[in-house]
Amino acid sequence: MTILPVPNIASRLLDWYDANHRELPWRLAPRDLASGGRPDPYRVWLSEIMLQQTTVEAVKPYFRAFLEKWPDVKALAAAENEDIMKAWAGLGYYSRARNLKACADIVATFPSGFPGTEDELRKLPGIGAYTAAAISAIAFNRPAAVVDGNVERVITRLFEIRTPLPEAKPEIRASVEKLVPAARPGDFAQAMMDLGATICTPRRPRCMLCPIREDCRVILSGDPELLPARAEKTEKPRRRGAAFVAIRNDGAILLRTRPDKGLLGGMSEVPTTGWTARIDGDTSAKSAPFAADWQHAGSIAHVFTHFALELHVYRASAGDKAAPAGHRWSPAAGISGEALPTVMKKVIEAAIPGATRARRDNPARHV
Repeated sequence: MTILPVPNIASRLLDWYDANHRELPWRLAPRDLASGGRPDPYRVWLSEIMLQQTTVEAVKPYFRAFLEKWPDVKALAAAENEDIMKAWAGLGYYSRARNLKACADIVATFPSGFPGTEDELRKLPGIGAYTAAAISAIAFNRPAAVVDGNVERVITRLFEIRTPLPEAKPEIRASVEKLVPAARPGDFAQAMMDLGATICTPRRPRCMLCPIREDCRVILSGDPELLPARAEKTEKPRRRGAAFVAIRNDGAILLRTRPDKGLLGGMSEVPTTGWTARIDGDTSAKSAPFAADWQHAGSIAHVFTHFALELHVYRASAGDKAAPAGHRWSPAAGISGEALPTVMKKVIEAAIPGATRARRDNPARHV
């Protein structure tokens, strides 16, 4: 495949980026770089980890909250795991939070902070090929092929790559490598992302506003919305189980902490039956944490990356019962601050509507 010369695409894309870039809390705008500003590798790394499988709008408030609590990598390394998990709650893909802490612990020991090369970055926890390339390019201005979902869409349309994803990934990466300019590779990476996010969108792309439309093959030969092509998805397996919301007389809710490793590792949860990504759990109240008048409170559905889950929710009054071994009572006023993943918030809300929302008065709630 013949790749168009870099100046024909990269220079026009950079000109467009200078005038049309998105203002993002973790980004230095071209005008700031031109006046001598330098990207903060910590901010770049933090944002890239948060942005994995997550939208920009969802990440913004979490990014700002993390910076307020932990303004640099040494502060994050000094933080407690539990506090990081609480701050991450609701962002999903919780292994990212565990890797964030593990990576901070290592980088905080480096005299010069984050390394700048892709090879060295990939040695750190939670940093794969894409994230290493993004940090190297954006934070250290090194030429690197940064390929996220937005870039995949731009490239498959630009060069009319009809091989379905994920099979097309090596071809896409090779195309990007030939386009990366020696000057301003970090801005080029962000320009490609912005083009995909604002112009070359999945539906109704704004082709007439695209700065590289003259070179786009798919405009001439077909419908841009047909690319990127994707392999047919297989239906996700479905798992079932039960979850138990126990409420003490003062409104406290019974919780426990999941093991550090595995799905939702280190997060808080109400007791559940033993469902996993591979097996179902009991959907009855037989496996409740203690004997009580367990009432069915409905069911909730939640979709994980590799499977879908249905949980039957039961609730019961626990009186003034002591917490069983491995469990704890979380006061009603503190539930909104617990490290609860979205699936557990759904469970608690099914049993006690409004319980997980932050409230000024946080009144105790009873069954």
